[in-house]
Amino acid sequence: MSNQASEFAYLCELVETNAAIALDAQRAYLMEARLSSLAHQEGFATVSEFIGQLRAKSPSDLHWKVVEAMTTNETSFFRDLKPFEALRNVIIPQAIEARQKERSLNIWCPACSSGQEPYSVCMMLRDHFPVLQSWNIEVLASDISNAMLQKAQQGLYSQMEVNRGLPAASLVRHFKKEGADWRLNENIRKMVTLRRINLAGPWTAVPSVDIVLLRNVLIYFSVETKKQILNNMRQVLRPGGYLMLGTAETTINLDPNYRSEVYGNVCYYRPLICK
Repeated sequence: MSNQASEFAYLCELVETNAAIALDAQRAYLMEARLSSLAHQEGFATVSEFIGQLRAKSPSDLHWKVVEAMTTNETSFFRDLKPFEALRNVIIPQAIEARQKERSLNIWCPACSSGQEPYSVCMMLRDHFPVLQSWNIEVLASDISNAMLQKAQQGLYSQMEVNRGLPAASLVRHFKKEGADWRLNENIRKMVTLRRINLAGPWTAVPSVDIVLLRNVLIYFSVETKKQILNNMRQVLRPGGYLMLGTAETTINLDPNYRSEVYGNVCYYRPLICK
């Protein structure tokens, strides 16, 4: 095994042990790009020297920084658009009808990265569902990365980030220019509670929720971890709740206790058993 292959194998084991995420061996080329900045920041001349020190030391905060650097943080505002149309036209109206008596709605965005998905949900709620202004709305956004959660907390995005998927009307209505960047208005940011949660570990303080947006997340886990996560989701989903997955993801052959429903070309899932 070459030195580079050995280093990547070590990183794969480190990430899988700490985050249960299986790195694609065909993407070993990302190792240098993802770690070079962190290596130099920590005083190492090369990534190889950095990894050598990691292998020689006991687990530490530095090892966790490497895990964070090697995990995927791809996201954008209103990503893929069609799922948000399903939310706006079907899922949220049905949830409002079901929760009319309690006048409360809980939404969870696991693996939220830098916050674009939960903030997109909040902008949609503000813009299209004025009836919810008098409701108790809780939007939980979680991620495994402290760095991503800090960025989401700031609500500060570059021009490139707001150009990806954010309608011009939403930019004008919900953001303020701050230097070269854009700051999301506080009334949207305060709708979201940010929390660090490792989906492959124990879930602490996750409330009962009506809607979960677990999109483009399961693809990074092993089959057994996918099964564990889907089972755990049924424990936190309220009766009649909704689970949204990515277009390449499904509950089929993983958890038989979900039924699928379709709006347009968007498939979403509802638990048959809720606890």
